[in-house]
Amino acid sequence: MRTLRIALAALTVAGLAACASPSRTAGDTRQQEANRRAVLAFYDLGLNQKDADAALRYVGNRYVQHNPGAQDGPEGFRKFIAFLREKYPQSHSEIRQSFVDGDYVILHVHAVREPGTRGNAIVDIFKLENGKIVEHWDVTQPIPEKTANDNGMF
Repeated sequence: MRTLRIALAALTVAGLAACASPSRTAGDTRQQEANRRAVLAFYDLGLNQKDADAALRYVGNRYVQHNPGAQDGPEGFRKFIAFLREKYPQSHSEIRQSFVDGDYVILHVHAVREPGTRGNAIVDIFKLENGKIVEHWDVTQPIPEKTANDNGMF
């Protein structure tokens, strides 16, 4: 009887979750995965390979930048990549996790500008329209030498 109650409770929770969230069709799922692949390619080409023009193939007609230190548009992105190439040629960003929700792709990234340093933990948020990146937000946190717990940032 206890097993039956647990099973019914699980079904109820699953049913409520299905009702509370929009239904996803196979097309939605395919588009979300296409969005993820576009952002991952953009990130690797731009931030790791430092090839702004190749990365910009994944950007839409507009590119709104919400990072207050970066300029809008393709030219702003080119300037940022040129800065990285000149000042931090060995910088590398490792994507630890990625999440997709509709037209939004969120990355949890370990970015190291100079080898041998701890780097930063970054959360990048991208909005896509018609499969192209049109907006970007980011939150950056330096990785400290000592932490109050042993959980790690990733």
